[in-house]
Amino acid sequence: MKFIILILIALICIFIGYIFSKKYKTRSNFFQALLYLCQKFDIEINYSRERLKNIFLNLDDKYKKDLKGIDGNYIAFIDKESPLDKDSLFKNITFLKDSEKELIFSFFKTLGRSDVDSQSKEIKNFQSRFESIANNAQSENKKYGSLSIKLGIIAGLLIVVIFI
Repeated sequence: MKFIILILIALICIFIGYIFSKKYKTRSNFFQALLYLCQKFDIEINYSRERLKNIFLNLDDKYKKDLKGIDGNYIAFIDKESPLDKDSLFKNITFLKDSEKELIFSFFKTLGRSDVDSQSKEIKNFQSRFESIANNAQSENKKYGSLSIKLGIIAGLLIVVIFI
């Protein structure tokens, strides 16, 4: 019975490490999807002059999943189902810092507010800012994502060794 409890404690520690690593992976994937969205906006607005709602609706499923519902929240604003504020845009998103939320909110706030040339310049400006954040998030994922899993394994083994 003692060994079963120790194994469960070790597994719980490993699971906690996995949860922390998932946060870093989610942030990295989110910003990669946001970069893809900026590229898609730039191409679609300049060449096909597609409407914003159609661009969001035609996103790849992988990127839609990684955007964690921001695309749906913005579509709700376009359809006039909800206002465009931080609370409604970032509903159920807890892995972003306040400064990142502010930047992303200002990006979505400026969409569709100017002519094609100005909009393209603004998108490229935001895209370059998102690239630096995405690179930072990717390096944090590489560094701290695997570290948290390893620390969970070490903590679990350490607890097992102490109680044996």
